[in-house]
Amino acid sequence: MQFAESDEQRDLRASVRRFLTEKSSLAAVRELMDTPSGYDQAVWKQASDQLGLAALAIPEEYGGAGFSVVEQAIVLEEMGRTLYCGPYLASAVLAATALLGSADEPAKHDYLPAIAAGELIATLAFTGDSGAWDGTDASLSAHQDGDQWRLSGHRAFVLDGHHAGLILAIAHDSAGPALFAVTGDATGLTVRSSPTLDQTRRLARLEFTDVPARRINTNGTAADLLSDTLDRAALALAAQQLGGAQAALDMTVGYAKVREQFGRPIGVFQAIKHRCADLLLEIESTRSAVLYGAWAAAESSDELPTLAPLVRAYASETFSHAAAENIQLHGGIGFTWEHDAHLYFKRASFDQLFLGDPAYHRERLATRIGL
Repeated sequence: MQFAESDEQRDLRASVRRFLTEKSSLAAVRELMDTPSGYDQAVWKQASDQLGLAALAIPEEYGGAGFSVVEQAIVLEEMGRTLYCGPYLASAVLAATALLGSADEPAKHDYLPAIAAGELIATLAFTGDSGAWDGTDASLSAHQDGDQWRLSGHRAFVLDGHHAGLILAIAHDSAGPALFAVTGDATGLTVRSSPTLDQTRRLARLEFTDVPARRINTNGTAADLLSDTLDRAALALAAQQLGGAQAALDMTVGYAKVREQFGRPIGVFQAIKHRCADLLLEIESTRSAVLYGAWAAAESSDELPTLAPLVRAYASETFSHAAAENIQLHGGIGFTWEHDAHLYFKRASFDQLFLGDPAYHRERLATRIGL
């Protein structure tokens, strides 16, 4: 693997950063937090049409750009830096990864081109009210009615489920967990938005009442497919956490250079210097871990099952630490609604729990390595 970005990757990062700086400023994020959809559809369309971000890691045969998870991690990091509110993680990562991992070629050709174009927003629904992130929750069941599959039950904590045109749901039938595709306007489907601490992320609860569904071929049980999908999603979320942590540190350092006490900037005091230096070390360590994890995912390395929970746990703690220190080192102003520090703290708190907290991922790692 290459530890340095190629010229093409640097150009990608620069383009995405310019775009998000202009279109996803923190002022724009604050405005979108109060809207019903939670994201700007025009910006999403521009990101998909002009930059091709939704298509980036989807193979060309399915209408994508044919790049790897490494390039996608760059995009995710930049999105994390600006707290981008669009449905990228749900659609281009969770849903697209699940489809790509399946053995259902017709379904891939039916859904992936529209996902790559940004025309179809998709998501993955696999969690129940218990909050278990391993797909074992059986609160959604499937039964066959002639040639038609139907789903009954519910799914909770569905990322961007309130505006998804395609829902890939894990439901349990007599053989175990299976993957089904449901349209967002299907008869019998009720979608309710769920309150969240982080208003830049949107979750939904989905109620299924005899909802017609299409079974996705996963070559047997969907448990292995879901496990691999969640490993890759954990790394994707870690990349976003890296971007958020870096932005929080940049905000802290910028403030330390201009805030004065005793006639000098507070950044000259060792107590401040040491805390910022500790954060920098954590963030750079996280950067190396995310890069290696992205490479492992791109190569489908045997290390992926052990790397994913390890990287995810470390990135969660790094982002949470950086966001908390950002508030503390800003002093009183950092605790106010008017300052943007709380936006990163809320995102860090949400991301730490979504797809499993650090303790969950460490337990997942321990189980996989036989401890």
